Amino acid sequence: MDADLDLLLTAVYVTADDLLPERPGNARRSLTDAEVVTLCVAQAIMGIPSDRRFLAVASKHLRHLFPSIPAQPGYFKRRRRLADTLEWLMSVFASQSPGFYDDMLLVDSTPVECARSRETVKRSQLGDAADYGYCASHSRFFWGFRLHAIFAPDGTPRAVTVASPKRDEREVALELLGRTRRQGAVTLIGDKGYAGKGFAQAVSDMNATILRPHRKDEPGRGPHLAPIRQRVESIFWSCKGTLTLEHHGARTLPGLRERILQRLYIAAIPSRASVEPPTTAQRANLKGFLKSGPQCANEHPAAAPPGSTMPLPGAASLRGALSREGPGRTSRFKSAHRLADMVARVAYVG
Repeated sequence: MDADLDLLLTAVYVTADDLLPERPGNARRSLTDAEVVTLCVAQAIMGIPSDRRFLAVASKHLRHLFPSIPAQPGYFKRRRRLADTLEWLMSVFASQSPGFYDDMLLVDSTPVECARSRETVKRSQLGDAADYGYCASHSRFFWGFRLHAIFAPDGTPRAVTVASPKRDEREVALELLGRTRRQGAVTLIGDKGYAGKGFAQAVSDMNATILRPHRKDEPGRGPHLAPIRQRVESIFWSCKGTLTLEHHGARTLPGLRERILQRLYIAAIPSRASVEPPTTAQRANLKGFLKSGPQCANEHPAAAPPGSTMPLPGAASLRGALSREGPGRTSRFKSAHRLADMVARVAYVG
């Protein structure tokens, strides 16, 4: 795995430029939409939540990749207009990852804190939607939202939403499961918070099986899910730690949405060669447990084989970019001569 930032940003730019339509010329617009999307990816990877500080750093270290670096007001407005585009591109990148077709899914939620002091809560523009909640894993109350997500075991986001912490996470999980594109029956792995016969029956009606650890007041012994459950925890911690989701700095609902999309867009890029999918033995143990008829799971035959590897979108353009004539999109990048083998370096190899 090549951790070169230039290579990753080049792949993101070329792919986005291939997928996005060409907008009419504008003398005041010095950057294309694909370049703004690439700047958003760079900001999330570099872990700089402040727009002004990121643009100052980018003007020194990323000047060789972009013809110009916008000012903070222009970058802010362009990113807000491209929020829907970021969400669409995230789904496109995720659909080209092997985990997008996996029949094993991980569901969980994590707090997204927006304020701490009472004075900030009272005057925040997020006050109409945010609320107080409790995080059992950290044993603390927080004010903000909960980020609910369904991931594949390799970290590919399959469905994501932000909801009030007052909402039942089982209700939100059912909504996410209904939005998840699937091929046949799937196994949904969650924590003890997703307990309940009604929830298990609702999941069963959606052609899925909920698998979770047993509670202390339940008879029997559940499966050992710690190695697989740790994957979704590591995904959330990567978003909060490395990608600075914990310090998003959003003050409005649109701002919160675009900043969360920035971080999850990184998770959708198929470049996580270090995140190995579950081993054959782990899958066999879980399927054997399902056949034994646990009380916390409804039996369904395991269908839809683990996803096959698909090429990264824009691979043909990456290979043929060098042959394009004129001052094209690739000529702006320093690493253009290495675009031909970008797919092998950046794409996830299943």
